[in-house]
Amino acid sequence: MTTPARNLPQLLTEAKRWFDDALLASMRAAGEQPVTVGQAAVFAALDEEGTTVSELSRRIGVTRQTAHQAVHALIAMGLLEQVPDPASARSRLIRPTSEGARVHRRAQDTLAVVEGVLAQRIGADAVGALREALAVPRGEPPLVEAP
Repeated sequence: MTTPARNLPQLLTEAKRWFDDALLASMRAAGEQPVTVGQAAVFAALDEEGTTVSELSRRIGVTRQTAHQAVHALIAMGLLEQVPDPASARSRLIRPTSEGARVHRRAQDTLAVVEGVLAQRIGADAVGALREALAVPRGEPPLVEAP
């Protein structure tokens, strides 16, 4: 029995998992506090001036409850803080603490090294082409009728 070819979403998910595994293992090996993939995604979705939990949940593609759980765990770890939103008296912004900013910079530096390893393994041209292709605007997702 032949294995069906993996579709593009599966391949992208596997590639993302490879980066996540490398990042989290490298950060743990460097003595940083362990975080989950979901908690790491919160950092990737934060604006410098802060982001509401509602906006974080939208960007990450999870429920507000899931985003709240990740945010509060990171607050308890001393990596994030809540501050009043100057644009809305009812909202609070989530932003990195100084320790969270340090850890985020380290994570970004680590990802750059991991990307370099990928370039050594599959070629710098392939990584450049992949980066370029993924950066092209795709427009709205198509609505396709079932065949």
